Amino acid sequence: MFPEIFIKNENSGHCGHGGFIILVAYQRRMVLFERDNEIYRDRDALREDYQPDELVGRDEELQTYQAALQPVINGEQPNNIFLYGKTGVGKTAATKYLLSHLREDAAQYDDIDLSVIFLNCDGLTSSYQIATRLVNSLRSEANQISTTGYPLASVYEMLWEDLDARGGTVLVVLDEIDHVNDDSILYQLPRARANGDLETAKIGLIGISNDFSFRDDLSPKVKSSLCEQEIHFPAYNAENLRAILEQRGDVAFHDDVLSDEVIPLCAAYGAKDAGDARQSIDLLMKAGDLARDEETSVVTEEHVRRGRRALERGRIKEGINGLTEHGHLVLYALLTLDLDGEAPVRSRDVRPRYTRFAELANRDPLVPRRMRDHLSELAMLGIVSVSERNEGRRGGTYREYALDMDVELILSAMMETVELVGVHDSIASYVEEDDTDGSPTLEDFTEV
Repeated sequence: MFPEIFIKNENSGHCGHGGFIILVAYQRRMVLFERDNEIYRDRDALREDYQPDELVGRDEELQTYQAALQPVINGEQPNNIFLYGKTGVGKTAATKYLLSHLREDAAQYDDIDLSVIFLNCDGLTSSYQIATRLVNSLRSEANQISTTGYPLASVYEMLWEDLDARGGTVLVVLDEIDHVNDDSILYQLPRARANGDLETAKIGLIGISNDFSFRDDLSPKVKSSLCEQEIHFPAYNAENLRAILEQRGDVAFHDDVLSDEVIPLCAAYGAKDAGDARQSIDLLMKAGDLARDEETSVVTEEHVRRGRRALERGRIKEGINGLTEHGHLVLYALLTLDLDGEAPVRSRDVRPRYTRFAELANRDPLVPRRMRDHLSELAMLGIVSVSERNEGRRGGTYREYALDMDVELILSAMMETVELVGVHDSIASYVEEDDTDGSPTLEDFTEV
C-alpha cells in the first residue's frame, strides 16, 4: 500500500502572459498505529498488578487477616502469619490490600514506625539467598553485599544489625515461600527477638504458600513459630468470581461492550479451573482483545470460548515444558490412570505406574517423597486437581489426585515423553504409533 500524494496549485506570483503555476506535491505519512478505545476504557484494570479499591469475595478471610495484623496498630509484637491456598485465590492480593491500609493507618500514630519488606521467593531456593536479599533491601545501593561468599551465620548477623538499625515494627512478607528448600530462615526470623538477636526491632513474618503440603513438611519447631496464625484461602466459587469480574469489568470496559453472557461464562470457567481469579480475569481480557482485533463493538460468548482455548493451550504448554523429566513421567502415569478410570488416585497408587514408566525410559525412579513433590507441583500449576480425604482414625488423612485438563492438550505438550516411554493402551486412540521405530509396544504395559 502506497502513501497518498496530494497535488496543490501554487501561483508563482507573476502576472501576465509570463505567469506560470507551480505544482507542489505533499506526501502524507502512512499511519500504522492509531488509538483504539472502542472496547476498553482502562485495559490495565485487568492486569495482575492492578489493585482495586475494594477486595470482593474474601470477606471472611479479610476479617481474620485484619485481626491477625491488629497487634501492629496496638504497638505490640506482630503475629507471624501463614497463608495457604491454590494459585489465584487472593492471598497476595489480600496481603497487599491490607498492608497498604495498615501503613496508612499506622502513620496516624507517632509511636508506630512500620516498615514492610515484600519478597517473592520464586527463583530463591535457600535461606542464604533470602537472607542476603533481605539485607540488601535494608541497605542503600552503595552498601549492598554480594549474594555469595559469606557464611550463613555472618549474613544473619548483618541482618540482625540492619533490622535493629531500622527499628520499629518490620513485617517481612515471603510470597511463594514453598520454593525454599531449607527452613533455617523460617525458624530464625520469627524467633530472632526471643533468641536475643534483636533488641529494638519487632519482626513479624508473613509466609504465603501455594502448596498445601509445604506446611506439613515443616519441622515442628518451625511450624510452631511460622504458623502462629494460619489463614486458609479456599478456591473461589462462581459467585465470588462473578463479583470480581463485574468489579474489574466496570473499570476496564466501556458501557454496553460486554454482552450479558460474557461475565457469567468467564466465572463458570474460572470456578471449573480450580477457582482461580487470575485465570478468570485473563480470560475476560483475552476475550476483549479478540473483539478488539476483529474491530467489533461487542464482546460475545464466542470470544470467551475462543479465548479460553487459546489460553489453555498456552498455559498447559508452558507448565508442562517447565517440568523436569521425572515431572513428565509422573504426569504421564497420572494421565493413564485417569483414562483407565482409576482417578481420583492416591500417590501410593500412582507410584507403581510411575516406576514402570521410569524403567521403560531407562531412568532411576525417585523416592516416594520426591514423586509426591511432583504431584504437588502439578496441582499448583492447575494441571491436576487434588482433594483432601479424611477417614478418621482408621484411614487417616490423605490426598487424591485427578487430571484437570484436556487430554489432547496435555499429550501435545509431552509427546517426547510418550515417545521415550511408549504408547500406553489408554492413550492409543489419541496418538498414532509407529511400530517400526523400535519403541516399547502396548504389551509392555500389561503389568501396570
